Amino acid sequence: MVANLGKEEPPAARKGARRLPRRESALLWWALFAALAGTAWWFQSWRVALLGLLTWCLYEFLLVPTLCRVLKRQGHPCTQRVRGRLFACAPDHQRLKNDALWRLAGLRSPFQKPAPFRERDEEADPENGVVVHSSNVRGRLTPLDRALILLAALGTIATLVGMIYGFR
Repeated sequence: MVANLGKEEPPAARKGARRLPRRESALLWWALFAALAGTAWWFQSWRVALLGLLTWCLYEFLLVPTLCRVLKRQGHPCTQRVRGRLFACAPDHQRLKNDALWRLAGLRSPFQKPAPFRERDEEADPENGVVVHSSNVRGRLTPLDRALILLAALGTIATLVGMIYGFR
């Protein structure tokens, strides 16, 4: 191994590679949730417990560091980092994820644009032999995301009901 004398630049990992900024550890968030749960238990306060539940729901919807996971046309999931289970990395991926969230709620998206024929075709693409998946398949939520979004939605509803009950 030769010492770097400062005359040459350090080699890049890949040509054009960029380093992604570090994110806070998920352990910080879980420490906050544990602190809220401990405080609610210590003071025997269901209101503090509701505050902790609401904080967890906000975290799952908007703040959890996760991946986009929308299927690309070639069939593999997008690995771009995003914040929150409701968001995607690009406008076209966000449209697919919004449609999947509407389907999760059992409704058809009122904002859905008709897809061009090429996007709806599930046969092999004759030009390059790549399988092109439909937008319904590409925007499908993973079982983990689906379960956590439903749990966070139920937690939000329980928090709202608890707040209304607390006003009595």
